[in-house]
Amino acid sequence: MGWENNVEEHRRRIAAAEAMGSTRRLEERAAAGILNARQRIEALLDSGSFHESGRFAVSARAESADRSPADGVVDGYGRIDGREVVVCAQDFTTLGSSSAINNGRKSQKMWRTAEKNGVPFVYLSECSGARIPDIMGAVGMGRIGEGFIFSRRRIVPWADALLGMSFGGGTWVASVSDFVVMRKGAVMAVTSPRVNSVAISEQIDPEDMGGWRVQTEITGKADLAVDTDEEALQAVRDYLSYLPSNCNEMPPMADVPAGSGEDANRILDLVPEERRRTYDVRKVIRLIVDRDSMFPIKERFGRSLVTSFARIEGRSVGIIANNPMFKGGALDVDSCDKATSFIAMCDSFNVPLIFLADVPGFLIGIEGEHRKVPGKIMNFMQALELASVPVLSVIMRKSYGQAYINMGGGRSDEMACWFTADISFVDPAVAASIVTGLDPTTEPEKFAAAVDEYSLGCSPYDLAGQYLAHDVIDPRDTRRWLGRMLDAHQRRRTGGIGAHHMQSWPFTY
Repeated sequence: MGWENNVEEHRRRIAAAEAMGSTRRLEERAAAGILNARQRIEALLDSGSFHESGRFAVSARAESADRSPADGVVDGYGRIDGREVVVCAQDFTTLGSSSAINNGRKSQKMWRTAEKNGVPFVYLSECSGARIPDIMGAVGMGRIGEGFIFSRRRIVPWADALLGMSFGGGTWVASVSDFVVMRKGAVMAVTSPRVNSVAISEQIDPEDMGGWRVQTEITGKADLAVDTDEEALQAVRDYLSYLPSNCNEMPPMADVPAGSGEDANRILDLVPEERRRTYDVRKVIRLIVDRDSMFPIKERFGRSLVTSFARIEGRSVGIIANNPMFKGGALDVDSCDKATSFIAMCDSFNVPLIFLADVPGFLIGIEGEHRKVPGKIMNFMQALELASVPVLSVIMRKSYGQAYINMGGGRSDEMACWFTADISFVDPAVAASIVTGLDPTTEPEKFAAAVDEYSLGCSPYDLAGQYLAHDVIDPRDTRRWLGRMLDAHQRRRTGGIGAHHMQSWPFTY
């Protein structure tokens, strides 16, 4: 009978752990179409691949043990598209998945295990903040400090799906993750509105404090916002498909979809030859890369610059492109931050970089200077200088001033210009106005002559003539040129693995 009792006790404990927390909260989530922690793991991972670690953990406080299954975090191992991953899912139905001694110990063990074994780490955030009874006092703070302090390098990809109210620990993980996707309605902030109201007598709407619009458009901490849990989890799967499991591997190759590159002739229809006219560079990118392979990063933030994963002939690439649809494609503080973080990520995970330049310069002014734009420009430059992956650049229409350098001018393994390119310190019309002081409305002929003068020597053939550009190409040949140069500039001596100088580059700006 002893064995039967043990078996029954074991089954009871498994059922209690897997039942999670508050029945009322579970029912409310189901009615709202919001997945619970275990359903999220099931939706994220390949079917049947999850193996839990820490299932029988409970609160460190004896009086809370019976109501803290898994101590509010479901952790374990699984597979995504056949590749091993480590996953942690905060269970909000159990004490609000509040940060405490044992669940912190579990999560820290999991991310350290991911890094030791070279597999991606996925965190599903929904946290009410610190569990105050557990961490009050000196000993409580000492223990939680052991469990929660990160010293993270970009050794394995970290992806965070922010799927509800997330304060404290959930926010810390998101802040040091390589990719963050938010479900609309989720909130990411240091402290909850309740704590704010008590501590600093400030009443704040959670959405205004850290909702998806704030985090995707103002701070840039979230890379993507979606409507449902399922879309967020699929985004994590998609993101990881562009990256290797760790920094010592190459990204996986993918099949090339039928029809890729067949519409390259449309580039001439999309891009106006007149450099002052706008267009959406995202449409151009889609014609250049493998069909349906574009995966934008921080699309709502720093919108004058596009950063996106994509594939060319099945190979993962990171694209940085000016978008004249926003601010004429000029670089500003946010776009510099966006480029810098993207370069650090691509270089850390051996993803080649492609720059598509159509840039009138930097958008500075009082706001830019107050937001430390000189430092942002140089951070961007420093990241580009440190990049050890292949860097290819294409000047499409114009590339002026310091922005020419930031967008790969003189800093690329290979640079081509479209035959429409215009390269100089500033737009010739701007130069004419500054130097001559002529008013184009009152002295149009003299002004036009001055513009013609300052337009001399700005052609792509002038740059290529001094071997400062390596080729001048027809825009319709861009995909073919990039594919061939990616072959030519593979880092064969190191098996494609970079030096990873930016593994410890800060995750905040």
